[in-house]
Amino acid sequence: MKLILTSLTAASLLFSSCGNGNQTETVTEQTEVKVPAFNADNAYSHIQKQVDFGPRLPNSPAQEQCAAWMESELKKSCDTVYRQETSFTAKDGKSLRCINLIGAINPKATHRLLLLAHWDSRPWADQEDKTKPVLGANDGASGVGVLIELANVLKQNKFDGDLGIDILLTDVEDYGKSEWGEDSYALGTQYWAKNPHTPGYKAIGGILLDMVGSKNARFALEGNSKQYAGAIQQGVWEAAAKAGYSSYFVFEQGATITDDHMPVNEIARIPTIDIIDLPANTNTGFAHYWHTTKDDMSNVDKNTLKAVGQTLLQYIYTL
Repeated sequence: MKLILTSLTAASLLFSSCGNGNQTETVTEQTEVKVPAFNADNAYSHIQKQVDFGPRLPNSPAQEQCAAWMESELKKSCDTVYRQETSFTAKDGKSLRCINLIGAINPKATHRLLLLAHWDSRPWADQEDKTKPVLGANDGASGVGVLIELANVLKQNKFDGDLGIDILLTDVEDYGKSEWGEDSYALGTQYWAKNPHTPGYKAIGGILLDMVGSKNARFALEGNSKQYAGAIQQGVWEAAAKAGYSSYFVFEQGATITDDHMPVNEIARIPTIDIIDLPANTNTGFAHYWHTTKDDMSNVDKNTLKAVGQTLLQYIYTL
């Protein structure tokens, strides 16, 4: 357990008589806010399960199998689970099936926090061999693994009753190419932003997880997150420091990334940040195995999963 102390003003009043009049003395008490522990072993197992299905490509058997598994996992920990299905015509003319899954925790709460990650994997290892798909252990499965385990922890440990959590697992993020334009990416999130799971959905903020499993990951301050949701970004990075993970969540300016958080910011109008590994001094700005066939379980590190999951819990339980 991680423990922090918060002050409660006017926690008790002691009345005493002194001299010619009565005086009121205010005593400040300290109360413990317990932040539950995040189980990185479980998160790792959730990632392995997704990878075992193979590349989660649109229209593939792995897509349907993984979606069914994720839906069953969300039903174990969430009060309500929504399944969105639609299809897109990609820029290459192919019709793509899309499956978004949303798990709502404490659905009656009016103050809501959105947590999201994409779960599909890239059809082309374009940094290595364009004829082969990417397994997506880190780029896709890692964020989902952390969020599924986070939902389990939230179910077992009470948090502020005025807060509701929504977990969005979004599909068809990585069926895009730079020559097709930025809107060829994040198709599932674009659809959800225009067609949220509940009409008029609003949230106080959102947190996207993308590539959160690399060993010695560097989560710098992503540029669009700072522009659209600077206060949330600051709060999450401060939570990481309190939880003891400032070596991962560095207060350094990172690159500006077009990712799933952009449709949430620009279409749904929910201030949302991106927690994304932005290593220094690489040719692509991402890990050396990004968009290659080497994006497998050998590059997923439990220490990083712990840092991300524990930081999110620290943030949620001390909001």
